[in-house]
Amino acid sequence: MFLGTHTPKLDEKGRFFLPAKYRDELADGLVVTRAQDRCLAIYPRQTFVEMTMSMRNAPATVKQVRDFQRMLAAGASDETPDKQGRMTIPPQLRRYAGLDKEIVVVGAINRIEVWDAEAWEAYSEAQESDFADMNEEILGQTWQQEA
Repeated sequence: MFLGTHTPKLDEKGRFFLPAKYRDELADGLVVTRAQDRCLAIYPRQTFVEMTMSMRNAPATVKQVRDFQRMLAAGASDETPDKQGRMTIPPQLRRYAGLDKEIVVVGAINRIEVWDAEAWEAYSEAQESDFADMNEEILGQTWQQEA
């Protein structure tokens, strides 16, 4: 499980040090891809494979399925952290997320998200006031479905 907020720096080659507490889970490889809200999502390779299994069986005759498959796969990159725990973000993904030097790495339960620092600050501030309401809506629905 990925938790916490970290602020590593992106170097001139598009690399950053993965937070030490995430490295073991990502040592065997990872997939970095576009995510909603103009950030990047980093999944352990196996998690990404499991997550996309249902998409493999989805009907390619449905336009939304084709569109989603294309956008997800075209924006995804297999990466392996180096021995120092750094990973490289490909240039097209850095452009998509507007990443420069100042980034924020956020644990998001089953994935890591990488944000431009200013974009994360704005997003986080905007969501803070709704967090209590989201808790009741999201977790309340889960509880109701299980009951």
